[in-house]
Amino acid sequence: MIEELLKSGSCSIVDVRSPAEFMGGHVIGSINIPIQEIEYRFEELSSLTHPLILCCASGGRSGMAMQYLRSKGIECHNGGGWMEVNYVVSQLDQ
Repeated sequence: MIEELLKSGSCSIVDVRSPAEFMGGHVIGSINIPIQEIEYRFEELSSLTHPLILCCASGGRSGMAMQYLRSKGIECHNGGGWMEVNYVVSQLDQ
């Protein structure tokens, strides 16, 4: 399902890792909203193209962010580790 959403381009990718982790590598076109800022940047998250595909290093933090955002009515999915999401996105150009 996440692969289909990424292929359709009708979603936003949000990386919930720290800014330092994000600077070390991230999915092209993703935005960095660290998990501890999710609550304070809710308006920004609400204005993005939904559904949101959340990613982090392994899927743990993105899973927590997904639970919180879903409880607030935002359609989102846990994409897992950013490298897995990046692999899918990189295949779209081929």
